[in-house]
Order: sequence, then C-alpha cells, then structure tokens
Amino acid sequence: MVATAPLDIPVIEPSSRVKGFLQSQRQILINGKWQDSSSGKTFAVYNPANGDEIAQVAEGDAEDINQAVAAARKVFDDPNHAWNTMTPSERGKLIWKIGDLILENLDELAELESLDNGKPMGVAKVADVPLSADLFHYMAGWVTKIEGNTIPISVPYAPGAKFHAFTMREPVGVVGQIIPWNFPLLMAAWKLGPVLATGNCVVLKPAEQTPLTALRLGEIIQEAGVPDGVVNIVTGMGETAGAALAAHDDVDKVAFTGSTEVGKMIVNAASGNLKKVTLELGGKSPNIIFKDTDDLEATIAGAASAIFFNHGQCCCAGSRLYVEKDIFDDVIAGVSAAAESIKLGPGLAADTEMGPLVSDEQLNRVTGYMSAGQEAGATCLTGGTRRGDQGYFVSPTVIKNASDDMSIVREEIFGPVVVADPFDDIEEIVARSNDSTYGLAAGIWTNDISKAHRTAARLRAGTVWINCYNIFDAALPFGGYKQSGWGREMGHEVLDLYTETKAVCLGL
Repeated sequence: MVATAPLDIPVIEPSSRVKGFLQSQRQILINGKWQDSSSGKTFAVYNPANGDEIAQVAEGDAEDINQAVAAARKVFDDPNHAWNTMTPSERGKLIWKIGDLILENLDELAELESLDNGKPMGVAKVADVPLSADLFHYMAGWVTKIEGNTIPISVPYAPGAKFHAFTMREPVGVVGQIIPWNFPLLMAAWKLGPVLATGNCVVLKPAEQTPLTALRLGEIIQEAGVPDGVVNIVTGMGETAGAALAAHDDVDKVAFTGSTEVGKMIVNAASGNLKKVTLELGGKSPNIIFKDTDDLEATIAGAASAIFFNHGQCCCAGSRLYVEKDIFDDVIAGVSAAAESIKLGPGLAADTEMGPLVSDEQLNRVTGYMSAGQEAGATCLTGGTRRGDQGYFVSPTVIKNASDDMSIVREEIFGPVVVADPFDDIEEIVARSNDSTYGLAAGIWTNDISKAHRTAARLRAGTVWINCYNIFDAALPFGGYKQSGWGREMGHEVLDLYTETKAVCLGL
C-alpha cells in the first residue's frame, strides 16, 4: 500500500426518501414479485466514502438464476402473453414511460448512485441519470422501425419459377445481462433499453458492489407497466449468480460489461449451448496531443477530464497521454495542476469533485499499480498516494518517465492515474497507440483537420474523439476493437445484437 495523505471526510446523512429505501432489506425481482433469495442469504452494501454498511441485499445464486430464467422463458415462449401481443407502438410508449419515470425520480436516483458508488451526486444528476432516461427515450423510437426487407431472388436451377422472398427481424429470446459497478444505473439502461425495444425477455445481474439503483430501476419498470416476467433482477456474486447466468442452457444470449479477464470467462461459460455473446470490456486508451492544438488551456482541461472523470473508473479513460515534445512540459504541468486542484470528498458533499474508489479491492488495485510504477523507475509528478484513513480515496495521479513495457502503461488500472510521455511524429505515435491488447477509445487534439482524420483512420479503436473526450449519446455506438470486446452498445447497431434475421421464401 502506498503512503497515506490526510483527508477530512464530513459525515453527510442521506435524505429521508433514500433512508427509507435502504432501511428495508432489498430483495430480488422474479416474475414480477420481490422475494428473498432461495438460500435466505444476504450481503452487505457499503458506502465507499467511509466503509460503513448502508444496506442488506438478497444474495441470489444458481437456484435464483434458474427461477428467473424460467420466468423469462415462460413469458417469451407464450404467444398469447401480453408482452408478445403488444403492438410495437404500445411497447414503444411503455419504454418511453420508463425514461419519464427516471427523470421524475432524478434526485433520488442520483443520491442512491452517489451513496452506493461514491461518485459526486452533482455529476450523477447531470450525467448518469439524464443519460439513462435518454437511452430509454431513444430506444422507444426504434421499436416501430425494426424492419425486414423484400428480396428479389434469382434461382438458376428453377427457370421460370416465381418467388416472394423477405426477411423478418425477431427477438433473440431470453437474454442474460451482467453489468459493472462504475456506472450502475447507466449500464443497466444501456442493457435494458435495447432488450425491451427488440421484444426480448431478460435476467439482469447487477454488480454486487453497486446493486441499489438497479433495484430501484426494477421498481420503476414495474410502475411503467412492463408485464411480469419480462425483466427479472437477481443480485448476487459474480462467481455464483453471474457464472450461473452466463452458463445457463436456457439463455439465448449473454451481454456483459466489465473487465477483459472476466469477459473471457463469460465466453467460455457461454460455449455450452453456443449462446450469442456481446462484450464491452477494458481499455487503455491513448490520448494524443499535437503541438498545433488550437487552445492549449482547453486541451489541458480536456486531457485532465479524460482521465479523472468518474475517478478514472472508466473503461475508455484517457490513461495513456501522449504529447508532442515541444509542448510536453507545458501540458503535464497543466494536467498536474488540474489534478492537485480537484476537491476530494464523499459523493453527497456539494463541493466534492472526485469521490472515493468503489471498494477496498479497487483501492488496493490502484495503489498497487502506483507503487509498481514508482518501483520500476517511473516518476510521480503529483498524487501517487492513498488519501485519508477511512473510505477508499486516492489522489489524482500524473506519472512520467514510464517505459512502454511497464504494467502502468500496458494494463488497465481503472483509477485516476495517467501516464504521460512525449512523442516526435505521427508515425511513432500511431504505432505506440496501437501497441496494446485493447482498442476501446482514443483521443486526438489538433487544429489540423486533415491530420485529425488521417490519424483517426489509423487508430484501432471503437471510438475516436477529436478535440473532445468522453462524449456519449444514445445514438452514438460504443464498443471496442481487439480485447476491448465484441459488438456495440447504443445506436441502431445495438438492435442487430438483440435480434435474429429470418429469411422467408414463398413459391408463387
């Protein structure tokens, strides 16, 4: 563990509404009913700002997954069920209502997210919750536009024969979805929006560190009028409930967001019945600053935000900062100054700009990388320490003089730690940027639009931001190359991942 720097953590009580939500034991949702786990076991949920227990949540396991999958399967296979007889327009209105209800409960959801995850409540109110609502609103519009095609075919071995051929887009079936802890509500929305838009049924397994907003979203989904059994939510551990869901033979598809290591385990688990798999996994994203960037001050602020947003707990964080040599010293001085100015504190504090990491495990991971980098000879310009003796806080950290073979350069840290290095020319930096097992995102900062396009075209990444970073929209597809995953979230591309294409050919 790296050295600890002092930090005063004020005690802030949650609102009475959130207190009321936390005081009753939180159950799992199966077939429209909230119930205890089959084993009766529960697990504790903690406030990462101080390590205190804030709730007890039902600990589902394989038996609960079996029940949830059976409920989803029964709905999906019943052609007379309300979910399957609903018109696309009716389903779209229902999904839109989920978005409306999220906005109606914005303050409560933001507070729950902040208390559970540690992120500043102000950020959750302007980003996580509105983006979640927007995702459902966006997907509601697609429900009436999922279409097939008519295809004129030529059959050489049937001269003169006439055929009417067309395709249909149909739901995949029962979907298992496993979401991470860094954006709990938003990741639930990213997963549930398209699964509902395409008419599937689902079992959702939230991260055990942050289950609260997913459970509250389950209540909202019921309030919106989604029929029983369509959405089932089972809380529990990844190695039990998550593993059982990924391997379940009656699940037609599994969608996972999380680490690349666990993603590979999901693929292995899914091989039993060859279920479809989509994965949104890790990243070690390069953020490239050319010396001709138009506004150096704005670029420095953008580079700092690229790594320090959400405490660096972003799969697409700009954690490898490459700066053209002529301006390298100015940029790292500016990013270091930005890091030192960030106000750390509990997420519920109005003046907090960066909250704690999500858990003790994550704290140990991030501080372990900090120590390893310095022991390997890298220079820590600012940060590099744990903050305080309670909660899971670390200082925003800027490191230089790290070689490309160091773990802090090669591996995903998932914390507010950026490694900065100078470069001389485009050929060098494109090669270094692509020299990674990951390919989720990248950033480019330049005033030369031709250079920006040429560089973006050569970067092996699913998203490239130019003169901006961390820009997300429900219409913008998101996903990775290489070991950053399979498939895309959001946009119309995601609909392909939750539908099957059926070809129908009629002889006339």
